[in-house]
Amino acid sequence: MGTRERERASWTRARLGRCGPPLDLLTACFDRHEYAPHAHDEFTVGVTVGGLEAIAYRGGRIVSGPGTIVVLEPGEMHTGGPAASDGYSYRALYAAPALLTDGTRGTGPPHFREPVLDDPELACALRRAHAEVSACPDPLEAESRLPWLLAALAHRHSTARADTGALPGAGGIALAVRDRLADELLAPPSLASLATDLGLSRYQLLRAFRTTMGIPPYAWLAQYRVTRARGLLEAGLRPAEVAGLVGFADQAHLTRWFRRVLGVTPAAYRNSVQDSGR
Repeated sequence: MGTRERERASWTRARLGRCGPPLDLLTACFDRHEYAPHAHDEFTVGVTVGGLEAIAYRGGRIVSGPGTIVVLEPGEMHTGGPAASDGYSYRALYAAPALLTDGTRGTGPPHFREPVLDDPELACALRRAHAEVSACPDPLEAESRLPWLLAALAHRHSTARADTGALPGAGGIALAVRDRLADELLAPPSLASLATDLGLSRYQLLRAFRTTMGIPPYAWLAQYRVTRARGLLEAGLRPAEVAGLVGFADQAHLTRWFRRVLGVTPAAYRNSVQDSGR
């Protein structure tokens, strides 16, 4: 692959909830590009996908390889470029400090003594969430997945201590959230607004829901939408019509979740139930 083809980067702006704050995601692949010294107001959280990246940071030089997480703190001057001739590729997100303090004790931002982290499980989860949210930046999915993973990053690797206290009434909280999502499936409320209504932080709401339901809110709502879609497909509606009627962004989003839940496409399901009724 030529250098020109390898020098590419794309930005996606996700939104944390329907009316929530934005969160920027970067997907990049470089052979020669080197960043000028700069700093960000947010935490930069990256996962190296391929090759080796060298970063000048805190007066030294760090190198990240495939599967490692890089965390650069707000206001810290840094550069970035290839550490070897075959270049490097990575995915990064730019997170406001509050996203990493939710679910921790204390009010200050967490401090990461080590900027390069070896945590394969979390790196894989961050990379997958980044890829899927970038492909379809659904606000509820972004809000369900990214703050949760950023909180886990702070809990595992920063100086912040996790708030692990018991959450009274977790089951009731989860059911209240479930019912609101089901009632408003075409335009679901943000988790931040639901948390405020219940007198909780977003992290507490996510913890209660995951503990009780076994999956995050966006996944529960997607499966509920698939159930509703089945009935409409059985009634003879086309997948393109059904997607909007149950709250999916488009037919591709419906197909993605339909296959995850039922193992077939909506069109194949519609054809099978119609054939069996003849």
